[in-house]
Amino acid sequence: QVQLVESGGGLVQAGGSLRLSCAASGRTFSNYYMGWLRQVPGKEQEFVAAINWSGGSTSYADSVKGRFTISRDNAKNTLYLQMNSLKAEDTAVYYCAAKPRIFVDRDWAYWGQGTQVTVSS
Repeated sequence: QVQLVESGGGLVQAGGSLRLSCAASGRTFSNYYMGWLRQVPGKEQEFVAAINWSGGSTSYADSVKGRFTISRDNAKNTLYLQMNSLKAEDTAVYYCAAKPRIFVDRDWAYWGQGTQVTVSS
């Protein structure tokens, strides 16, 4: 089992930037496919971005493409989400998620506790 702890959320003005981090522990980090998802109260959870075990393959939701960058540092057991040109509609709780890389087609298996991102317009 892998434990995930997010950090880096906060309040930022529209057009600003934030960098989220997700520290992983418990198992070999590079064995996991990693992602970021977000949720606004009362709405369904939304996929944001994902990255494969090596960092060589990434995917993004259309709503964040060109503004957000997902990356990972396997030596530091850490996942990142660089968020630029933030918009009010990016306001949400952001969750780090993981699943074994051999089960990339399955649902996310592990979740962090979430970090709040609030973008003021």
